Amino acid sequence: MLIDADLVRRLLAAQFPQWARLPITPVPASGMDNATFRLGEELSVRLPRYPHWAGQVEREQTWLPRLAPHLPLPVSEPVAKGEPGEGYPYPWSVYRWLDGETATPEGLADPRRTALELAAFLAALQAIDPTGGPLPSRATPFGACRWATSGTRSPARHGYGPRSRRSNGRA
Repeated sequence: MLIDADLVRRLLAAQFPQWARLPITPVPASGMDNATFRLGEELSVRLPRYPHWAGQVEREQTWLPRLAPHLPLPVSEPVAKGEPGEGYPYPWSVYRWLDGETATPEGLADPRRTALELAAFLAALQAIDPTGGPLPSRATPFGACRWATSGTRSPARHGYGPRSRRSNGRA
C-alpha cells in the first residue's frame, strides 16, 4: 500500500479539515512500522504500515499522555486519532511535533550528558506502575522472527536474555 503525502492530505481533508491545507513533508527516517509526515510547523502524522502495528495507535493515544508527566524528557503528545478511510485501512494519529535530530555518536555535543539523560529517562520509565498497561507485543530484541520460527520461545537460547553476554545480563 502506498502511504504518501496525497493520502495524508485526503485523510486530513475528510477527518480533520482544519489541518488539510498545512504543508505535508515525509520524515526521511520514519521507521519500518509507521510512515511519519511533518504537518505544518507544529504537528506530525503517523500511519501504521502493517496490520500488526495498527493496535499501537490506541496504545499510544491512551498511554503517552499518562506517561508524559512522569518522564524527564518529552514524548510524543497525541492531538487527534484518525480512523480508516480514503483507502487506508488502519487507525492513525496526529501528534505535536518534537523538534530534534536523529542521534548519532558523531552528532552528540556531550555524549556523557546524553547518556545520563537517557539513563534518567529509562529509570523514570521503569519506576512507573505498569498496572493496567498493555502487554508487550513484538517489542523484542532483533531476531524475534527467528525465535518464533525456530520452535523456541526463549530469547536466551539464541544469546539474548538476562543470562546472556549479548544483553549484558549477569549469570
